[in-house]
Amino acid sequence: MQEGLKILFVSLGCDKNLVDTEEMLGILADRGYAFTDDESEADVAVVNTCSFIKDAQKESIEALLELGELRTQGKLKALIAAGCLAQRYQEEILKEIPEVDAVLGTSAQEEIAKALEEVLEKEDPERLRIRSLRNKPTTGARRILTTGGWYGYLKIADGCNKGCSYCAIPSFRGPFRSVPEEELLAQARDLAAQGVRELIVVAQETTLYGMDLYGEKRLPALLKKLCEIDGIEWIRILYAYPEEITDDLIRVIKEEPKILHYLDMPIQHASDSILQKMRRRTSRKELEEMVSKIRTEIPDMCLRTTLITGFPGELEKDHKELLAFVRKMKFDRLGVFTYSKEDGTPAAKMSPQVPAAVKKKRQKELMLAQQKIAFSQARKMKGRVLTALVEGKIADEDVYAARTYRDAPGVDGLLFIETKKELMSGDLIEVRVTGSQDYDLIGKPAGPSRDKV
Repeated sequence: MQEGLKILFVSLGCDKNLVDTEEMLGILADRGYAFTDDESEADVAVVNTCSFIKDAQKESIEALLELGELRTQGKLKALIAAGCLAQRYQEEILKEIPEVDAVLGTSAQEEIAKALEEVLEKEDPERLRIRSLRNKPTTGARRILTTGGWYGYLKIADGCNKGCSYCAIPSFRGPFRSVPEEELLAQARDLAAQGVRELIVVAQETTLYGMDLYGEKRLPALLKKLCEIDGIEWIRILYAYPEEITDDLIRVIKEEPKILHYLDMPIQHASDSILQKMRRRTSRKELEEMVSKIRTEIPDMCLRTTLITGFPGELEKDHKELLAFVRKMKFDRLGVFTYSKEDGTPAAKMSPQVPAAVKKKRQKELMLAQQKIAFSQARKMKGRVLTALVEGKIADEDVYAARTYRDAPGVDGLLFIETKKELMSGDLIEVRVTGSQDYDLIGKPAGPSRDKV
């Protein structure tokens, strides 16, 4: 190891990728490396790339090219590409961006220190580190949190077996592999010791946790054990596939006070014709029944979902059906992606492909419909008292930004607390909602804060 080296990390893409980045940071920190957010100070740069859709791939390539310029100029001693794009287009990256010194696949992040040291010290380092996609999906390393400290992600599994026709994720993330329960509990305790109060449970699909290791869905049992950890006060569940949501899971969410009444349930479409082409495993009727069941059991449940518009063969009648479904279901949170034609997927060969302009038009119509729903629901929150997690103060104003149980970080809205009292980031405080502005809520303290643990 060379003394005094500073490493710049660029983490792109999803929260699962962020967990991988935090593990790599932990590995390097244990070796004595220092880090910087300033590329002008960096001696080494690592880009943890994303390959989810074309826009994400473009962002990853641009980051590598930009840092490659610094490598060419001699301002960087090493440039490493890691993650999904690196796994998926390993040879292309080495050929087209020769400034990249080493490529680490999605199952090779535990080799980050070895890769870096070889690049810096050997004349002929191993440039391509691609390992089996069936490897255990965690390094077990101490993580360096990058989220600010009050919330952290717990990646309980990696990969996917669903085989949706539009999705390339299994090709660069591998089959579904659960992380052993004891490792997850140890990691969650460590996160709590670092000050995490909100634990966000993630995977490509959280609802199948344990099937590969234990022969049964063990998410409800895992959640109960996570609730026993001192310091963790909120637990949020993302990416629960509707066909895998069990009565047991709903019951645990309902009964455990630490588990937030928030569920991210990706459905992608509502036209049976398109759902079948997507190789999804639910029908419109089944989706409606699941939403009804959840809302009956947990009336204040905040449901988030994602949709894909412009899938190959999507007709105007399919779009209208999806639009009607959105208006009927009134999801609390909703995002819409335009279909991205991904190499190697069955959908990429389907026809007819929907023109880009039509995809954008349909996306806009869906988002406008959801906007009306979201704004109306925000207005209905006036007068309610909600527990909020303080994230920070707005500069030069007596206003703090916070999130409620209805708000996952980075994708949902905020609650702005108006007060002259000093609040601390990480505080949990009761807030009375006094109004709303678009997707966001406005409120005032309604009671004492619960100090950080």
